[in-house]
Amino acid sequence: MDPVIIVGAGPVGLTLALALARQEVPCVVLDEGPGKDEPRPARTVVLREDTAALIERLTGVPLAHAGVRWAGWRSVRRKQVMCEVAFGDADPAPLHIAQHVLTDALRTALAGERLVRTAVDSRLDTIEQEPSGVTAHTRGTTGTWWRGSYLVGCDGPRSTVRKLQDIRFPGRTAVERHAVATLRAELPWYEEALLHRQPPWRTSGPSAGEITARPLPDDVWRLDWLLPPGKDLVTPELLLTRVRETLAGWGGGPTPPYELLDTGVHTVHHRLARRWRADRVFLAGDAAHLLGALGTHGLDEGLRDADNLAWKLALAWHHGPHEALLDSYQTERRAIVAARLRAADQALPLLRSGGGLRAYVPGTARGHDTLLMDGHLGRGALGAPGTYAASPLAPGPLEGAAPVGTAPGAAVTDVRVTAEDGTFVRLRDRLGRGALLVVLIAPGTGVWERRHWVSAGIMPRLAAAVSALPHHAELLVAESYPGAAAHTVLLVRPDGHLVTALSGVRPADLYAAAEAMLGGPAAEEAETDAKEDAGVASR
Repeated sequence: MDPVIIVGAGPVGLTLALALARQEVPCVVLDEGPGKDEPRPARTVVLREDTAALIERLTGVPLAHAGVRWAGWRSVRRKQVMCEVAFGDADPAPLHIAQHVLTDALRTALAGERLVRTAVDSRLDTIEQEPSGVTAHTRGTTGTWWRGSYLVGCDGPRSTVRKLQDIRFPGRTAVERHAVATLRAELPWYEEALLHRQPPWRTSGPSAGEITARPLPDDVWRLDWLLPPGKDLVTPELLLTRVRETLAGWGGGPTPPYELLDTGVHTVHHRLARRWRADRVFLAGDAAHLLGALGTHGLDEGLRDADNLAWKLALAWHHGPHEALLDSYQTERRAIVAARLRAADQALPLLRSGGGLRAYVPGTARGHDTLLMDGHLGRGALGAPGTYAASPLAPGPLEGAAPVGTAPGAAVTDVRVTAEDGTFVRLRDRLGRGALLVVLIAPGTGVWERRHWVSAGIMPRLAAAVSALPHHAELLVAESYPGAAAHTVLLVRPDGHLVTALSGVRPADLYAAAEAMLGGPAAEEAETDAKEDAGVASR
């Protein structure tokens, strides 16, 4: 079967290629550039803890040395601390990393991947679709025709794929603008991120009214100043004034020594593609959505697009089209991004206009800072990762359903499990392989070797039920799981989202849930009927 064509070699496209390769799906990555990124310290990304774990799992490289996991967060208004968070095991910190460092790690991992071919200096200009596949043409030094089974546009805000498929991209332009500077300096906080609103000096006008400081390795910091609405030019002189007065204000004296590494202006747009799928063509990342106002993290959502799409494309590539499963990518991911965009658009008038906040947010200033903190830390309506509770892949009511600490459709908690070979691993380590995960909660098993209990109690019956599922599944055992009683059985999707939790071994319920997760029997029957009808018509 033909490879999957991925257009765009940014973090989303490279992540998707690696995720597909880990599931034995060959890919061709069409890179418009030369195959390497120019270092830009002012272009950084913030990843939630589970998204960073996805990159680490795919690349095999710990990211802690390449970025910084914040020790804490504080929101300050004038001179008063409004909100303060200390991160730890129970409250994992986000990861802040330069985008070119992240991309380099992904490129390095791809360089040794036998199933991925990267074509540099290849600019897409044509897409042709047939029932059996996709043909794409590129121009450049390696201009040629490429044949693929599917094509995914990960080619950014000005996506050629989206334009060739005539998909609308409505939304708002320049929702927010920030002046950005990355510099090396000693600030009063060690690896703590800071949001400073209405700093007491404010000698440079309204654009100095909100400043964000986020640490990077080696005493490097990214500073963002919110700019007033409009298109006023940010000159180098104005930016240097911002840097000097901000460092002096935080230090309480003259401007301390600093080394300016990079500058820029970051403009935030809010847009959402009408469709994320056009037959065998898909959109992901900035090609499908733009968000980022109020601290929300657009790239983080793009990486979640890749994680959601990879296992569905892999299943279709290996086992034939599963239309309901492929359609669910748009349904699940677009709904989550749309909800985040709505939340940001509703909050913007309250948070950016002085009078409106008192009318709508109890606690005024403190409520203001809490909302902004949610966006920056990936919490609440502005920042929390979405769930697939309303997914078309969710099973209907099951007699044996049991409540656990994770809601159906949400990402599972990373716990220690015993794998089929008897080794102890983290649950997240088993994700992204294309298999369903069935996790039995069995207190006490962790102190015994697997061979002692694998044939005892309910294990043989559960193993038989797992082997009868409509798709390959791996049986894991955990000592405990938040909110789960003994002998609870979890069914987990390949991307780590909970399908259902069952009280005990219930083969019929387990099968029904797995079948629904794959698109359901009705969808498969409809596909078979369509193929048969097509065969009759051809005769």
